[in-house]
Formats: sequence, structure tokens, C-alpha cells
Amino acid sequence: MQDMSPHEAFDRYETLRPRLPDAGPQGAGVALASLADMQDHVDAFVFDAYGVLNVGDTPIEGAFQRIHALRAAGKEVLVLTNAASFNRAQTEAKFKGLGFDFAPHEIISSREVCEARLPAEGLWGVMAPDGFDANDLPVRAVALDDNPEIYGRVEGFLLLSSATWTPGRQAMLMASLTQVPRPVIVANPDLVAPRETGLSLEPGFFAQELQDKLNLQAQFHGKPFPSVYEEVEARLPGIAPDRIAMVGDTLHTDVLGAQSRSWHSVLVTDHGLFAGLDVDGFITKSGIKPDWIVPSI
Repeated sequence: MQDMSPHEAFDRYETLRPRLPDAGPQGAGVALASLADMQDHVDAFVFDAYGVLNVGDTPIEGAFQRIHALRAAGKEVLVLTNAASFNRAQTEAKFKGLGFDFAPHEIISSREVCEARLPAEGLWGVMAPDGFDANDLPVRAVALDDNPEIYGRVEGFLLLSSATWTPGRQAMLMASLTQVPRPVIVANPDLVAPRETGLSLEPGFFAQELQDKLNLQAQFHGKPFPSVYEEVEARLPGIAPDRIAMVGDTLHTDVLGAQSRSWHSVLVTDHGLFAGLDVDGFITKSGIKPDWIVPSI
């Protein structure tokens, strides 16, 4: 699948605004050098991964040290990632491999939130990564491949990873849903993700195409949709929403989602979607303004 440019991704997110949560009031958009300059305003930091802690398989310089400094200052620290390719053990191993020392309870993935809400009945066809093990899921499942028979015999579709997805598979999925409408559940709502070589197309891109062409209503778990924020807030008992800050690299997922929950928001500009670009124009066009803007955490 062809990648998108940052401008194309932004424009596509803008066309999807009616399908996204309401952002709530704008922030002030105050530019700071790092999180150290605003940490006294919040008690808990919730970090996006791609573009904030890492780019692809490369950790961002200084991210490990910032996490430790925030912990030392008495702050709660969580990761909230829309990456749904990995199971729980693989997700924990990924962050450890990147050099981070997050405890298991500090990592929340959209996939685990999605799994907890999957209907137990029926056979699910999965947009799956290489090496997918159906036994990792709490439901009966089979990977969607190039065999059209599989698409016809499942009772619903679960979109986890687009790493091996192809135009042919998307066409088979669309044809199958046209013939027999069934639930589509998406564990990664992102349109794109920053990699070392550019922006890759993610499951949310393909789910939105299905919604455009088939007039179906997919169910999304992940930023900016509510279920993942409910999970975060459940893990931060006693901390008010306005003492939580979401730190991310996108306006339409990280910032908009935080504002929809009355959280603070911090936009990181040097490593993710807006790396090398003037973010002010995107903020003005979208009307989504974070509380703070930092080059890196």
C-alpha cells in the first residue's frame, strides 16, 4: 500500500471530523522547550508512543531520561498506544527493547481495550500481522489472507494491523461486506504512523474507506475514541481529568482525544507527523490547538 504525506494525512483527518469526538475548548498553544516547563500543572502524563517515545524501532533521544525525571517529580506516567499488531507480552517486550522500563500497568494499548470489549460469539476475520496467532485473542479468529472463502464465512471483522494488507485483500473485504454486512471493529483508528522511512497506512485508513464506500458504521477502539480514555482514567483513581496531560504528535488523535475528555494536551513537533513542518498552519486550519507545544519531550 502506498504511504501518505503529512499534508495528505492531515487533509484526510479533516474530512473525517464529523466521525470524530468533539474536541472541546482550544488550548493556549504555548510553546515550551520541554515537558519540564509545564510539569507542575499536571499529576499524570499519558504518552503516545510513535513520534513521541520512538520513531519506528528507534527510541527518541532523551525520552528515557524525561520519563525518569517525571517519575522522580512524583508524576504518574502511562503509555497509551494505538499500535495493535502486538499482544500484551509483545508490547511489553517492544518497549523494553527500545530501552524503556515501563511496568505492565503503565502500558495501555488500544488492542487490549478492544479485546476486552469483543463480542464472544462467532468467528472473527482478522486483519493480522505476520506471525499472528489466533490463540492470542479471547475469541475464535482466523487471519484474512488471499483466500476469498475466508471472508465469506466469518461473522465479523477485526482490524489489528495493516502491515501485510494489500489492495486485493481490501477489495475482497469490501466485496464480502457488500454481499453480507457484518460488524467491523478497529483496534487501531490511526490513518498513518511515523516510521523511519515515512508514514505508513494504518488500519484506520482502510476502515474509513469502508465507511465511505459502504455506508457502514465501524466500531473504533483507540485515540481519539472514548474506550481507551476510560481505561486510562480507571488506572488513575483520584486524579481529576484536568490534572492529566496527553502527550502526542497528532492533532486529530492525541490532542483532540485529550480535549474531548477535558485533559490537558501537549503536541510534540520534531519527530512524528509534523516533523520538519510548520505546525501553526495545521493548528489554524483545524482549529485544534493544544495547551502546550514542545519540540521533544
